[in-house]
Amino acid sequence: MNRRQFITAASATLAASALPSCKSSANQKTLTVFTWADYLSDEAKAGFEKKHGCTLVIDTFDSNEAMLAKLESGAGGYDILVPSSYAVTALKRKNLLQPLDHAKLKNLGNVDTDYLAKAADPAMEFSVPYMMAPTCLSYLSSKVSDPVESWSMLDRTDLAGRVTLLDDMREVLGAGLKFLGHSLNSTDPAELAAARDVAIRWKKNIAKFENEQYKTGIASGEFFLVQGYAGDLIQAREENEDMRIFIPKEGSTFSCDDLCIPKDAKQVDLAHAFIDYLTGADVAAENMEWIGYRAPNSAAYPKLSEEFRGIPVLFPPIEIFNACEAIADLGDQLPLWTSEWDKVKSA
Repeated sequence: MNRRQFITAASATLAASALPSCKSSANQKTLTVFTWADYLSDEAKAGFEKKHGCTLVIDTFDSNEAMLAKLESGAGGYDILVPSSYAVTALKRKNLLQPLDHAKLKNLGNVDTDYLAKAADPAMEFSVPYMMAPTCLSYLSSKVSDPVESWSMLDRTDLAGRVTLLDDMREVLGAGLKFLGHSLNSTDPAELAAARDVAIRWKKNIAKFENEQYKTGIASGEFFLVQGYAGDLIQAREENEDMRIFIPKEGSTFSCDDLCIPKDAKQVDLAHAFIDYLTGADVAAENMEWIGYRAPNSAAYPKLSEEFRGIPVLFPPIEIFNACEAIADLGDQLPLWTSEWDKVKSA
């Protein structure tokens, strides 16, 4: 999945970390983070570097699959990874992560227990939740009459040629599955075939599958209806107040990206310090307002601006949140999905 852009600067003061800093500039350490683009505020980065006398080096990936492929090919040198939860499960299965030392993570109590009940790693054995947000639909209110907050919007033939879908099989086939009342992680062949047929029907209306330009496209009025990530769409709405953003009533993906430490990390203590720092309430609040995603951090919620706390797609009603699911690792069932996705793309 592709995402993350700056939407607003926040004025929250960064909390001081209680963990020990590096000894001196002569012994200055480097922490190398493999993450999504634009996924750490400038203030959080500078605050951590100053507190710990360290340098953060950021390397980025644009999909979980690209990240997994790079690590499986033997690429190393990373101390922190920020994959989506299903990719954490895959990394753990492939023995590419090390367990976390909870004694070095004093802020774990801040993590939202309601989210942990849904999490792939509820005990935070290998990962700590970082940021989460749903996949949404967004439309231009001046261009779309009689909207409904449902995936059925993608069947609107009057919008043909002005619609985009994400170029992501887990998102598109997952949306089809949710529309049909199934789990978005289904591996039932009949359910996947039905979701494929729905996706092929939706494809007739779209201008293209698109992971990047959909946000500028809807903000400029080129597209009238798009499937996209909440943070991207919230940012785009800053440019066009005509945009409406919603989570379909049938449910959607509510993905979370997690902080974890690769098995071959060199700066293990500093990596734990980084995770603990980002889980602090003040840091989490400032960081999420900068990024435009929700950190599942109960201690940070009261520190958010009223405007941010009032964004319904990030803090949805409980019935909508309960209808959403996290993307799960498919393991050896992945070929079932890729086969159906190939049929969608070639249809």
